Amino acid sequence: MKINPNGFREYDARWLFEKDIDLEGIKDLGKGLGTQIINHTQKSDPRVVVGQDYRSYSEKIKKSLIEGLVSTGCKVEDVGLSLSPMVYFAQFNLNSDGIAMVTASHNENGWTGVKMGIKKGLTHAPEEMSELKNITLNRKFIKGKGNRKKIENFKKVYIQDLTKKNKINKKIKAVVACGNGTAGIFAPDILRGIGCEVIELDCKLDWSFPKYNPNPEDLEMLHAISKAVKENNADIGFGFDGDGDRCGVIDNKGNEIFSDKIGLLIARNLSEKHKSSKFIVDVKSTGLFANDEVLSNNKCKTIYWKTGHSHIKRKVHSEKALAGFEKSGHFFFNKPLGYGYDDGINSAIQICHLLENQNKKMNEIIKDLPITYQTPTMAPFCKDEEKYKVVDAMVKKVEELKQLKTKIDGQTITEILTVNGVRFSLEDGSWGLIRASSNKPSLVVVTESAKSNDRKKKIFDFIDGLLQETGKIGEYDQKI
Repeated sequence: MKINPNGFREYDARWLFEKDIDLEGIKDLGKGLGTQIINHTQKSDPRVVVGQDYRSYSEKIKKSLIEGLVSTGCKVEDVGLSLSPMVYFAQFNLNSDGIAMVTASHNENGWTGVKMGIKKGLTHAPEEMSELKNITLNRKFIKGKGNRKKIENFKKVYIQDLTKKNKINKKIKAVVACGNGTAGIFAPDILRGIGCEVIELDCKLDWSFPKYNPNPEDLEMLHAISKAVKENNADIGFGFDGDGDRCGVIDNKGNEIFSDKIGLLIARNLSEKHKSSKFIVDVKSTGLFANDEVLSNNKCKTIYWKTGHSHIKRKVHSEKALAGFEKSGHFFFNKPLGYGYDDGINSAIQICHLLENQNKKMNEIIKDLPITYQTPTMAPFCKDEEKYKVVDAMVKKVEELKQLKTKIDGQTITEILTVNGVRFSLEDGSWGLIRASSNKPSLVVVTESAKSNDRKKKIFDFIDGLLQETGKIGEYDQKI
């Protein structure tokens, strides 16, 4: 039995299959999760919805996970090939006690993982992950006799739920890119179902991901969508990640729009109708939310919070916010717009509503926002066992530089936010972020300037200089 303890991450579990976890380890994970669900729900036979993505090994991993769940007394309802949001939706629709989705999302082939939840609409936070790790590694399992039931054709129920209430009258031509991931059998049908003309790009399922990883933050995927938008004279381009909970956007001119800017446009659009609402955004998101005139005029408040779908979901829930937006493309719509969880296809639908309501082209709508210069999300390698120590050192260093009134490109640090790593803001509203990745052995670096590309680059050079001094940093996945 093999199970690397480092695979229990902040809000889900990820391992390299067979190197860091084997099928017996997955079975123990199922026993641990089943025990945890029984403890939390106080039911000896809780109902647990399980689904899996399209990777070549996900089916057998799901089988082992189910064996573990069933051995504790859980009644498993298997919805088959799924997107994460379809499994989240199933918990509401089937009124189950917990969920487990076998996916490594956008991670490269070889990775596997599980997204888990007990309370409806929420997934595990660090406390639940720590508890699950303790139960699993110490093998404190409950024994019972559960069973597994296959739920046939649940995909149809999920598709109908999204299409029936979201019809649009405006003809929108959309490029729908899925990177050969699982969203390929969902997104084109749903967007056609609401009334879009769909141009499919890499929607055929292929678990080898022959072109690029299905990751809407990956520049290779975004460039492919941009090319298809221009060639087809499309109104919009959507890119979905491997398990369908994130969405990237390309405008009608082929320009990438970072998801935090899309979030701000959607928030503005919603604020007209839902005055005095709260919005939650992650620390990687644009500084524009903080002082936006439209949100301010509609008496809406924005809270910057920890990056990670589980953290933002919970904050949306606890603050009773209308919506939450992450720069990585996770969008969360609370009642009356949704159930509070992240669904990339629902995000694309909300953007279609925005296009219909505004009656402008996407490149014209984005021009309504002040210009800022943003980097993509950049991830320098840093060992799992070292990354949090490096970030702690960076927090201390930045606080020290603020006290010393050290200048970065002629600007002093005016504000520091440490809810998740360290985000420092400069006098002109420009900012930089250093945090630890929650699901990979790496750090995360983002910078944004309100003034120029040059300042954005200088903030990055400043951060990179601090990181290189630690001697703990490897190659970046991408760099400006």
